[in-house]
Amino acid sequence: MTLKAKDIMVKSFDMIHKDASIAQAIEKITHGRVRDTGHKTTSLMVIDEYNHLAGIITMFDILYHLRPSFLNYYGINGDELVWNDPQISKLINDLKAKKVGQIMSDNVTGASPDDDVIVILDRMIKNNYHRLPVLEKNLPIGVVYVADIYCSLFAQGT
Repeated sequence: MTLKAKDIMVKSFDMIHKDASIAQAIEKITHGRVRDTGHKTTSLMVIDEYNHLAGIITMFDILYHLRPSFLNYYGINGDELVWNDPQISKLINDLKAKKVGQIMSDNVTGASPDDDVIVILDRMIKNNYHRLPVLEKNLPIGVVYVADIYCSLFAQGT
């Protein structure tokens, strides 16, 4: 039997609107679902006003944008800069006020429900993706996680 995306995709996944606040995204990720494999969701599918996939927001995206923007241009080591609680609190509050659409990853590759799992796995490995949305007419209908591919392939003894 050939495994397809529709055979292993997670159909119950968290979504958020692109105009929602980062504070809402943080809350949803913090209290995210635990999948059958025991892995906790660390991302949200971002939708637009038509429920089409607009992007993905992950814990990594949020933490990346928590850093002061000057760190993107100037490298520092840990000894050069000391952060105190008020500075970190300000960074967190500033980030929480932003919209999901401002920091989400919007160049998202998706899969079709009938895509072969090995083709999806190849795409994920080549691009260092941890998840791939499954789309029908640009509507998210599921998510394939690399951990779920792993568990599906080796649980079947292939």
